[in-house]
Amino acid sequence: MEESIMKRFSLEGRVSIVTGAAQGLGLAMAQALAEAGSRIVIGEVNVDKARDAAREISRRYGVEAEAMRCDVTSPEDAAALTDAARERFGRIDVLINNAGIVHHEPAEDVAYENWFKVINVDLNGVFIMSQAVGRAMLAAGRGSIINIASMSGLIVNTPQCQASYNAAKAGVIHLTRSLATEWATRGVRVNAIAPGYMKTAMTASFFENAEHPWVKTWMDMSPMKRPGTPDELGGLAIYLASDASSFTTGGVFVADGGYSAW
Repeated sequence: MEESIMKRFSLEGRVSIVTGAAQGLGLAMAQALAEAGSRIVIGEVNVDKARDAAREISRRYGVEAEAMRCDVTSPEDAAALTDAARERFGRIDVLINNAGIVHHEPAEDVAYENWFKVINVDLNGVFIMSQAVGRAMLAAGRGSIINIASMSGLIVNTPQCQASYNAAKAGVIHLTRSLATEWATRGVRVNAIAPGYMKTAMTASFFENAEHPWVKTWMDMSPMKRPGTPDELGGLAIYLASDASSFTTGGVFVADGGYSAW
């Protein structure tokens, strides 16, 4: 008898690492996975804020949640986080590479330091974490890695200048496909979510200024005429983390309100 399709979305007994999940999109996705039954590890440089988030996840969803310090640009931190998560929970089933930064500046004016910082966090950090956790998943013969890319990896945003971010997110998309094809026969799936403009607690005041020239341009160019909210990525995260997506790897799932369709 085939398993119920809804049961395939369950994450009961699973363990998920989410980087940069003390707030914003990462926190929303960690909450979604917890609601589906997963135990949660938040990998963050801001450990105090991550501990608060972990406590709230545990209280709200009744699952174990831990905060662990991790700088995603450090191979040593990535390895330590992987080892600590395995020691604490005995397994790692899901990795969401969410940590990221952005820098807005015309390309001709960007200091090398700023370019390298964005590339290091947004692209190198995804590889470093995927390699460390991927080794554990490959040894176990199972796992799902979800990279948070951006529609900026598929289109060039306007009117803001952000060449480093766009390049990094394009790299994340191709890295996702590369890892997916390398690990497809070894039980590890790798996919990417590419969000559009999202309204988070940090950006709410920005988006509420409808006359801001950037916001006006973005919303004029969006078929839905609004930004997304963090909870609107939760369903995708659960799908890609769970057995419901068992035949899905190397995919790039755009959630941008139709922005990149025009």
